[in-house]
Amino acid sequence: MALAPQHPDDAARLAALRSYEILDTDPESEYDEIAHLAGAICDMPVALISFVDADRQWFKSATGIDRRETSLTESICTHAFLGDDILEIADTQDDPRTIDNPLCTGREGFRFYAGAVLKTSDGLPLGTLCVLGRRPAKLTPLQRDTLRVLAAQIMARMELRKSLAHAEMLRKEVDHRVKNSLQSLASLVRLAARRARHRETAEALSTLQSRIDAVARLHEELYRSDGGRIVDLGRYMANLTGHLAEIAPSHVRLQVKADNLAVSSEQAVAVGTLVNEFVQNSFKHAFPDGRHGMVHVTAERGSGDGKVQLTCRDDGVGLPDIALGGQDGLGMQIAAIISAELQGELNIQSSEGEGLTIGIEFVSAAG
Repeated sequence: MALAPQHPDDAARLAALRSYEILDTDPESEYDEIAHLAGAICDMPVALISFVDADRQWFKSATGIDRRETSLTESICTHAFLGDDILEIADTQDDPRTIDNPLCTGREGFRFYAGAVLKTSDGLPLGTLCVLGRRPAKLTPLQRDTLRVLAAQIMARMELRKSLAHAEMLRKEVDHRVKNSLQSLASLVRLAARRARHRETAEALSTLQSRIDAVARLHEELYRSDGGRIVDLGRYMANLTGHLAEIAPSHVRLQVKADNLAVSSEQAVAVGTLVNEFVQNSFKHAFPDGRHGMVHVTAERGSGDGKVQLTCRDDGVGLPDIALGGQDGLGMQIAAIISAELQGELNIQSSEGEGLTIGIEFVSAAG
């Protein structure tokens, strides 16, 4: 039996093969469909997508046989590595490379083989898309072209998956670094707020902390989703307010109702900042002396197409006693700034002893 010589750079070839992480993976319909199509167009009962490992030939897809791998001594595909075009053996019993190959002998042995090499962009052969028959045969030019095209499709799919896997790895690394940076920044701001000598400075740092918290929660939401700069406001709000609920005083309840509305990431940061600021200020100042109460946050469809209505409300002591301040206080300035960022309509309602409500209606920039 004539064994094919080893590839001159077999170490690089094997490293390239393993970089695709395809060996020993489960069958997949997208590969099975290509193999089935190759067999049907070439009018052959068996079609394989094979990869040549260090000591075996493994099949990602096998149509017409019930095997997942063979030894290299049985491999015909390794002979295909020696050429630049399709290897076609019209009669395996009339070719010294295959005449005594165990796969090609006996009554059930394969008499015909044709394989298109699966090559990397660097020209390293990984395996083949091949078809086999039990009678001598010859492919038509169309059938040969089809094998070439389908082999190229297999490599294109593998390259895409490899690129996506690499992008995901980079994404995780960036996610880790961003999380660490946000945590470090948040710690520095908290420390500065505790050391602040003036109330205005402490409040400004508290607002900055709210911004950082909002960005951190937004980062988590963007990392989990595949929507790019578009954010599911309902899911984002659940994440953000879930954290706030954990720090709520025992005598205060936080109730949140947020519809699954699409907004831009910039709008999500603005909404998150206002919600964070409002809820934390309500926790601290709206319910003095252990007074029981509730803080409500809602995000729902507004009065027109594409509009979002954000409402933050508590049933606490109301203005002017709470730390959110009067109409000229820092809290109202923050609400006004957020409203301007959202290009929305700001509505503030409060009376002493009746709580505070801040509402903003804005048009989603998510399209």
